Amino acid sequence: MVETIDTQSLQKSAQEHLWMHNRDWVQMAEEGGPTIIVEAEGVRAVDSDGRVWLDVNGGYCSVNAGYGRTEIAEAMRDQMRRLTYFPQGTTTEPLIRLAAKIAEITPGSLNRMWPVTGGSEANETAIKIAKAYQKRVGQPGRHKIISRKGSYHGATGGVMFLGSVTPDYEPAPAGMVYAPQPNPYRCERGGTTPSECAERCARAIEELILFHGADTIAAVIAEPVSSSGAAVVPGDEYWPMLRDICSRYGVILIADEVICGFGRTGKMFASEHWGVVPDIMTIAKGITSSYLPLAAAVVRDEIADVFAGEDNIFKQALTFGGHPVTAAVALKNIEIIERESLVQNSADVGDYFLQQLESLKEEHPIIGDVRGIGLLLGIELVSDHETKDPFPPQLNIGERLTQKFQERGLILRCGGSTINIGPPLCLTTSDVDEITRGLDGSLGELEDELADEFTDK
Repeated sequence: MVETIDTQSLQKSAQEHLWMHNRDWVQMAEEGGPTIIVEAEGVRAVDSDGRVWLDVNGGYCSVNAGYGRTEIAEAMRDQMRRLTYFPQGTTTEPLIRLAAKIAEITPGSLNRMWPVTGGSEANETAIKIAKAYQKRVGQPGRHKIISRKGSYHGATGGVMFLGSVTPDYEPAPAGMVYAPQPNPYRCERGGTTPSECAERCARAIEELILFHGADTIAAVIAEPVSSSGAAVVPGDEYWPMLRDICSRYGVILIADEVICGFGRTGKMFASEHWGVVPDIMTIAKGITSSYLPLAAAVVRDEIADVFAGEDNIFKQALTFGGHPVTAAVALKNIEIIERESLVQNSADVGDYFLQQLESLKEEHPIIGDVRGIGLLLGIELVSDHETKDPFPPQLNIGERLTQKFQERGLILRCGGSTINIGPPLCLTTSDVDEITRGLDGSLGELEDELADEFTDK
């Protein structure tokens, strides 16, 4: 039962005091926002006016187990009653059990976990571990980090320049090196098939290592499936080649599984699709399904062991990293994911969803590409199928489509030319049908409007 809430009063307060993620409060006020969510269950959320929404992005592609899991709330409460925090220099039972569980479910010798509170911190920690490792093995000149163009690895100062330059916060840290994104639809290296693109983009990383000098490269960081590029799935050759290249040149391979992990792509971790074990895997979001903030850098024994011994300690401390309550939540969340076979559901429903998107592509000329794996999916919009040109910014395609999605009860944003889809893993085929109808109606309505606008010209 939703209690009565004064929506307008809360919205006014938000407009005056709240600095929301990637939102302008002036525009938000003009649009009558923000939407205030008061309860949620499964894949649906209810706002303060009682309207029910289908959350097509599951928070930030992060509510893997779905909303409203009372078991997780109970695990949180029970742990709070037992122990709320821990004295300096000690640890707790739930954190130890979580570290062991992560070692159990991650591939290969990824056996040691450094807990933090979010994906940005996890990637910051991974980069620091990589650089510190290189110093400990006698390679102090290895400080450069290779990332792929267009990727996103976090919002904190050390990682926000991975994948792209952010003008507001320049200058970038020293040693940022950018490699091509293995996107078969827009292959920077001219590959005409997924395999050709994968091979060329992997070789491009080797070329960068040789150009800069292997003795200057500390690590390569990459998402197994690039969420920021709207679910770019590389050709099957890419990740095995990347693993081989990094191993041959002594470069640490970091797999950013912050979004991809915990069943998002139809495997517990996306790197498993290609049988690759990274040196460091970063995890977040789905580890707790966003019920509480928790993340980690998980490290292979071969890397972690150089930090053993008093003189080799990895110097970092974060007050809320490894909080016992968040650890208890993560354990319960993973239990639910495993018990309810949500990883397999992601694979099965994701296959069905991709088929529906393929059908939409046949119906709507505005769609240039649909792609993805599991329940990490993407749609790319184009003005011309031959040139693959995006629509001019002045047409405001993203804002118009987002509004049309809202009118159909979908929480889903169009980022200009791409639509990212990452719903809770408890999604059903019936939910997919509802989303597909909303996409179909929104795209069709926009296409009609564009036809009228161009006719008028």
